[in-house]
This record gives sequence, structure tokens and C-alpha cells, in this order.
Amino acid sequence: MTQGTALLLLAMSVASWVVIFWKARLMHRATADVARCTAAFWQAPSLDVAAQRLQSFDREALVLPLVVAANSIANPVSAGVQATLATSGSLSQQITRVLRGALHGALGRLQWGQVLLATVGSTAPFVGLLGTVWGIYHALSAMAGAGQITIDRVAGPVGEALVMTAAGLAVAIPAVLAYNVFGRFIGRIE
Repeated sequence: MTQGTALLLLAMSVASWVVIFWKARLMHRATADVARCTAAFWQAPSLDVAAQRLQSFDREALVLPLVVAANSIANPVSAGVQATLATSGSLSQQITRVLRGALHGALGRLQWGQVLLATVGSTAPFVGLLGTVWGIYHALSAMAGAGQITIDRVAGPVGEALVMTAAGLAVAIPAVLAYNVFGRFIGRIE
């Protein structure tokens, strides 16, 4: 049980760090891309030109889908849009609908991994505590069967068991910090 708990904490730690490094790269690129794309968009004379310009700036495809969606509503004939329930509302409703859909897609990419970080951050201390309790239980059971109890027999196994609590915290703390930092970045980008 103790080894299984240690392996679970190791897997949680590796998964968290992979997500942390991936999201750090994504947030760095996205922050720069959104600033450049916003400037390029507002300097473009039309939506078509804006879409062309954004292709070179929007490496993470966060802004370009918004422009393409708005362009599909603004130019329904060139986009090949047929008469459907989605196109039956007012122009304002149509634009709101397609922009909301494109924004949710972009935010979905930005928020990927947040659930894993939150889950690891909230469960890793309890997994470590489970390893600690299980280790102490088995250490005390072994000592009770040995008959003679000395500080040497108690300190080693109990100390090893307590390391599991520290391991759980060592896994949880970076995940929680990363979750909070990335949440702030996502809010700014949004």
C-alpha cells in the first residue's frame, strides 16, 4: 500500500509538471500573440485582410477563429452559409452566437490542464496522509509483534511513514500555485 501510494504521488507529480511546463509555454505565447493580434486586427481595413494578417501572428489560434467567425456572418454569401435557424436571428444575435462559440473554443484550449492541476492540488495531501497512516499502522503492528519496543524501532518506520505526508504536500503545492497563476493569465487573455 505504501509503495502504491508513493507511485501514485509520483504519477501525480509528473503529470502536474508536464501540464505546468506546457501551460507556461502556452501562456507565454498566447499573451504575446493576443497583444500583436489585437493591434493587427484594429489596423486592418477589413475582416478579410485582418484574417490574413492574423495568420502570421496567431501561433496558438486564439484570435483568428474569432475573426473567421465574425467574417462568416459579415459575408454570408462568400462563406457559403445556407439559410438555417442559426442565420434566422438578427445580425447582432448571429454575431454574438458565433463569437461566443469561437471564444469558448479558444478558452477551452487555454483552460486545458486546469482540472488536473486542481485535482492534484486538492487530493495529493490526502494521498500522502493515507500513505502516512498506513505506514504508521504497519510500523506499530510490527513493533507490537516484536515484543520489545525501543526508540530505534519506532523512529525509523514512523519517520518513513511521515515522509509520505511531506511528499503529498510537495506534489500539491506546485499544482495549486500553478493553477492560480494560470487562472489569472487565462482571465487576462480572455
